[in-house]
Amino acid sequence: MGAVIFASFFENDAIIFGLLMLVLGLIFYTSQLESKFWKTFYKYIPALLLCYFLPAVLNSTGVISTEWEVVQEDGTTKEVKSQLYYVASRYLLPASLVLLTLSIDLKAIFNLGWRALLMFFAGTAGIVIGGPIAVLIVSAISPETVGGVGPDAIWRGLSTLAGSWIGGGANQAAMLEIYKYNPDKYGAMVLVDIVVANVWMAVLLFGIGQRKKIDKWLKADNSAIDNLKAKVMAYESQVSRKATLTDFMVILAIGFTGVMFGHWFGDGISEYLSSNFRVFSDKSSALSSFSSPFFWLISIATFFGIILSFTKLKRYEGVGASKIGSVFIYILVATIGMKMDLTTVTENPGLIGIGFIWMGIHALLLIIVAKLIKAPYFFMAVGSQANVGGAASAPVVASAFHPSLTSVGVLLAVFGYVVGTYAAIFCTYLMQIASN
Repeated sequence: MGAVIFASFFENDAIIFGLLMLVLGLIFYTSQLESKFWKTFYKYIPALLLCYFLPAVLNSTGVISTEWEVVQEDGTTKEVKSQLYYVASRYLLPASLVLLTLSIDLKAIFNLGWRALLMFFAGTAGIVIGGPIAVLIVSAISPETVGGVGPDAIWRGLSTLAGSWIGGGANQAAMLEIYKYNPDKYGAMVLVDIVVANVWMAVLLFGIGQRKKIDKWLKADNSAIDNLKAKVMAYESQVSRKATLTDFMVILAIGFTGVMFGHWFGDGISEYLSSNFRVFSDKSSALSSFSSPFFWLISIATFFGIILSFTKLKRYEGVGASKIGSVFIYILVATIGMKMDLTTVTENPGLIGIGFIWMGIHALLLIIVAKLIKAPYFFMAVGSQANVGGAASAPVVASAFHPSLTSVGVLLAVFGYVVGTYAAIFCTYLMQIASN
């Protein structure tokens, strides 16, 4: 057995997971206390934001680490990466989607209307136009930041951000293949992606605590959202009963059967498409995102939950199916947070500046459109995360409003995969023009 080189205090997934669960437990415990201090605190700082931010603080201060080195028996070192996010996103996330959609009212989801879709497209448009505008602004201040020729051209690297912020990881990989950005410099773009996207998610989560004030300013019509939440709550009350051990075992069986089908069919579909159709296997193809196993995992798990919502298994909502799904979501949030190193915000200030200006334009367009159509903050936050965060974080933001709304985030995020590469190509074309 090798010895671990300790650069951070805790570099063991079992210990880190226990620490994350302790943090989550303390947050939820204090959020329920009746003291004036905690009531005032959580009035302005949502619990979900802390579940995301505190693990980031632990990582940034060196208490925990997501990467460490192990000395092997032959004296060489091997880099080890934490698997907590992978487990949460590949196992717990699809299980939560099954359980959170188990009591879904599909008709009520469709009754949310055109505003949800329009806010999604507003978010997409904000990314498409935000990139070239950010390039123009920074080029006037620091031309060298947006320079480069051939494979080193910054606009090529920024294309990967466009792919990530409209679709997801598969779209990001497609853009890297299409525009052939220098792989040695790609790490800087990944850093911008992580820092800017995570800071923006924190802003959205903070806004959830102020959503009533925001909705009042937007003069938003929340009737469709309130009706959906009322229907789900009424149904939960109707079928509510004391849960038994058997109930919990069946709920877990339902959730992880969905995970099983998601991986089984998702991997199979991905392999079939990649093996039999060049358009899907070619990473430079706009359709390559459809060969992503994660895309199919999320889609199948959601579809599985929707199918079960038409069966008697829906009644397990009465013994806490959505609550267990929410537990999985909060664990995912903590593992997302622990990937964020707050100290990197000052690295590559020029590129990160482009990222923040870019995201600011995205946010501004969302606010303008929401104000014009009187869309609630829920549509604005979820429409943004369906673009920027994708299938891993859009459900998180949606469920923070109410578990019954999780499916909205999932459906919009899946739609982001579909349009991601096409919109990113157009955005890159505009950034190339802006760079010349």
